[in-house]
Amino acid sequence: MRERYKLIAKRLNLSNNNRQIQTADHTGLCLVTCGLSVLVNIDSVCDLGDFRRFMIFSTCQSYIPAELDEDETVYPERSSDKGTMYVEAEDKATVHQIREIRFARVSNVLGIIYNSKSGRTQLKWRHLKGRMGRLSGEASPNTLVNLFASRALPESYAINDRRKEQQEPEETPVEPAEDNQIDEAFADT
Repeated sequence: MRERYKLIAKRLNLSNNNRQIQTADHTGLCLVTCGLSVLVNIDSVCDLGDFRRFMIFSTCQSYIPAELDEDETVYPERSSDKGTMYVEAEDKATVHQIREIRFARVSNVLGIIYNSKSGRTQLKWRHLKGRMGRLSGEASPNTLVNLFASRALPESYAINDRRKEQQEPEETPVEPAEDNQIDEAFADT
């Protein structure tokens, strides 16, 4: 998993010294520079299970019990004073608590709010149809790496190498990968 993080961070070309950031508007991903920090505006469609995996990667991967990790109906939650993680669902019951994380068994998830402890990342997942939902908000570089690693965002969202930018001085529209396109039913949401 560490190799995957390094590969994604390398493809994004993120570092503390990097002030010049390339944007990729055609994917719905836009990088915003704020001094030395970089925030990413996200507007995408993703699977509920992938966003659950992102929440676990970001908060409790090192200590979540295996039986809770494997149970797709269990989601981590955290109170607002430590960075909000809240799952809005039709039915919810707390099954376990470790440190500041409560593990809740839920059914019919309607939405998820994720705010990091630092407050730099603020994401919302809203149910669309089936297990798919719209993911929107702002994310830090570390959160972005976790989103790619959990497949909540496809790796095609990662920024192309700068060599390609130098070879093609003209701006050409880029078609998204065929497997990243969404049904027409989601296009206007």
